[in-house]
Amino acid sequence: MPNLPEIDAAVPDMTAIFRDLHAHPEIGMEEVRTSAVVAAKLREWGVDEVHEGIGQTGVVGIVRGRGQGNRRIGLRADMDALPIHEATGLAHASTQPGKMHACGHDGHTTMLLGAAQYLARTRNFDGTAVLIFQPAEEGLGGARAMIADGLFQRFPVDEVYGMHNQPTGQSGKATLCKGPAMAGASFFDITVTGKGSHAAMPQQSRDALVAASGLVGQFQTILGRNVAPLDQAVLSVTQIHAGSAYNVVPETATLAGTIRFFRPEVRDLMQARMRAICNGAAQAFDLQITCDFREIFDVLVNDADLSDAWTQAAADVLGAENVRDDSAPFTGSEDFADMLQQVPGAYGNVGHTGTVPLHNPGFVLDEAILPVGASIYARLIERRLPVAA
Repeated sequence: MPNLPEIDAAVPDMTAIFRDLHAHPEIGMEEVRTSAVVAAKLREWGVDEVHEGIGQTGVVGIVRGRGQGNRRIGLRADMDALPIHEATGLAHASTQPGKMHACGHDGHTTMLLGAAQYLARTRNFDGTAVLIFQPAEEGLGGARAMIADGLFQRFPVDEVYGMHNQPTGQSGKATLCKGPAMAGASFFDITVTGKGSHAAMPQQSRDALVAASGLVGQFQTILGRNVAPLDQAVLSVTQIHAGSAYNVVPETATLAGTIRFFRPEVRDLMQARMRAICNGAAQAFDLQITCDFREIFDVLVNDADLSDAWTQAAADVLGAENVRDDSAPFTGSEDFADMLQQVPGAYGNVGHTGTVPLHNPGFVLDEAILPVGASIYARLIERRLPVAA
């Protein structure tokens, strides 16, 4: 079965929604316009219940099927953009300087809206579809905010599913990794405080910049000499800030970055070694170093049986020969992992013809993926909540 015909018929409307969302990106927890568009469309299409303000700017829609079943399936899409200045040259490019849908969340929102319109019109299922439009996926804790606001107490589900676009250069392919599929992530901030001086008399300083620079290289030894070779992990220092003048040895320097892991024990080891290295540097350079770690993303773990449900729905749309469930774990992170900590489910990826990577100013989502994602979402509901013959 290709795209559902009713969804294909709605492609012009979906494209218009997508382009509107793309032109008006909003950063996490600022998705006021986006969530209003989502809620308005759900109401226009006759979704049974529409709840706004969940986890600040999240939206939940409820669609009841034609049967009397009490099972409930959740579908989730993210809505937030990134603080990136768009450089695509598209006619519908961002109208907000410094903000861009560089990860395709505008497409994910459109896909779930397309599924919502179809499900509300056809209701060819027995049970309840819970449509979750989540804010602030990009490291700002949107999933946790919705959960803390009672998402699964107010709108309980038996299973929950999500998906992401992938600019693989090939359309019509879908992949999933069973078990641990995406890395957990901790963000860190390290502050080095020494003593400033005139740059011509550095002997009077305790040089925070030299100490901070040394930490960058020393941290990489953790991966090579402490983490077991078969344990996947990443440690990236992504920021270093110090100084404000040519002739001043700065008193403070800061480092920031992320660690990625697939087992909590590896995370704990990496953090412990970073603290030990910082303590050693503080003693060696006679200065102060503080470390702050924030647990931003859990490891995303796909349920084995429900992974099969996701791939079967994708196969209905793309053909079984175009769907794989043996892709390698990915060291990127995704806060849908927090929802999977609460409810079993699965999260897969759908490829498209774009070739510019995610989180890049030139990223372009292939609009042909919109009815594909909407059809997969809809088939998940129809497969998992079949109407009795």
